[in-house]
Amino acid sequence: MSSVASQVILHPTVSQSLKVLGTNLGRDKLYRAVQYFARFLAWYLLSRGYKIQGARWNALKSHLALARKLMRLGKPVEHLQAALRAAQVAAEPGEQITTICRQLGYFGYLTYDTLVWANAIKFFNFSRKNANRFWLAGILFSITHGLLKAGRLANEVKKLQGAHFTEKGQDADRDVKLRTLYNARDATRHQFIIDLLDVWIPASNLASLTSMTALITSLMAFRQQWLAVNSK
Repeated sequence: MSSVASQVILHPTVSQSLKVLGTNLGRDKLYRAVQYFARFLAWYLLSRGYKIQGARWNALKSHLALARKLMRLGKPVEHLQAALRAAQVAAEPGEQITTICRQLGYFGYLTYDTLVWANAIKFFNFSRKNANRFWLAGILFSITHGLLKAGRLANEVKKLQGAHFTEKGQDADRDVKLRTLYNARDATRHQFIIDLLDVWIPASNLASLTSMTALITSLMAFRQQWLAVNSK
């Protein structure tokens, strides 16, 4: 019995899960997925007259939303730092500008979201509208950045594929560079899909649509964090 318990508790997947959930980002993405699943399920149950069951999932959604806001206290400064770093690094102008604007958008969103949390705990009254505006702006800049970066990567891949080398070892270097570009392209596409789905959350009030897109993007982002943490 103890050997079976050891195999379950010490299973690599359990260890990897604990490693991911040991990070704030990992916990936030998991909470977000459960929060929006609860929101969708509450809407579904209430629309069919199951008031008690719907209220239960609504309560779970509300408490997770509040917990996530508390967990993100101080995070706006991270985005402000990222904006300043992006401004100090030499990069393609379009990508640099959209990166800075994206980080400033998320900085504004999370700053206002902190005030919304203060409103939720009855510390003072505050509206959530500005938080959604900053969030929407941040996502739109992220989408623009993704399009610009995807175009640049596609051109770089095309140039490398069409290049002909005569010296020994240059082909191997090209293969390494191509793999790096392919990985960057895949990461850019993945984030672009997340942004395209996420943009509907602040832009739309359709509970069923925003909840499902948020659930999908939460799981995608959680997968990203899983791969990032467990690849170290």
